[in-house]
Amino acid sequence: MKFTKMHGIGNDYVYVDCTKEVIPEITKTAIFVSDRHFGIGSDGLILIKSSEVADFEMDMYNADGSRGKMCGNGIRCVAKYVYDHGLTDKTTITIDTQSGIKTLELTVADGKVDKVRVDMGAPEVIPKKVPMDLTHLQKDKKPAEPVIGEDFVVDSDTYSITCVSMGNPHCVSFIDENVRFFDLEHIGPKFEKHPLFPEQVNAEFVNVIDREHLLMRVWERGSGETLACGTGACATAVAAYLNGYTGRDVDVELLGGHLQISYDEATNHVFMTGPATEVFEGNITLPWE
Repeated sequence: MKFTKMHGIGNDYVYVDCTKEVIPEITKTAIFVSDRHFGIGSDGLILIKSSEVADFEMDMYNADGSRGKMCGNGIRCVAKYVYDHGLTDKTTITIDTQSGIKTLELTVADGKVDKVRVDMGAPEVIPKKVPMDLTHLQKDKKPAEPVIGEDFVVDSDTYSITCVSMGNPHCVSFIDENVRFFDLEHIGPKFEKHPLFPEQVNAEFVNVIDREHLLMRVWERGSGETLACGTGACATAVAAYLNGYTGRDVDVELLGGHLQISYDEATNHVFMTGPATEVFEGNITLPWE
């Protein structure tokens, strides 16, 4: 199997051009290639496909083999791949995902994509669409009432959570403790698999540095802690705005780098801008081939 290793500010995936080849046993392949000791090492597997409804299709799988609906860092890398590898010469492209068609604007320097701006679509805050099971909240809420700054108890500690879907579910907690030293490995799985979230959840823990700057760590469902999460950065920016911590434009700093997030209230769309990097190409023999 020919592959390309790429990352968006440290959120790394193995990419396969499925316009040219077919990958059998996709779930097993995702688990195998993601293993950082016995495989290639990544946060998951992304297949680049032809599409009848967009310029391309992105089909993504987490490190545990589960299928993901959307990945903001991953989709920027797909855009870089298709342009840099000559699959398109367009600098505005559409990519179909499990959470809908996204439009991307490519910035090209010296013939290569340098950064990508993605229209991530509309954030969803209605609990059943996140989705959430509100019977597991300590406070009674109406079914259509968003969860914004609500108390949520985990391990006897109370967190203030705001829940947003960006095509996949996110639970954002703004904390006073320095997030760099936060025990994410212990707390993250408890959020991810809490019954409040019937489809599990991506959990973001955030320090508000100022009204233009957030510092965030993320625990991704199916992958654990990653250096960055594009949809998580978007959800965090929306949550910060809804709680009055920031304006509509914010720099989200993650362990792997920075993303610029803008929330356009007029269209109710979130826009993410960031880099994409190709690391290396290779061939790997899958054990079942």
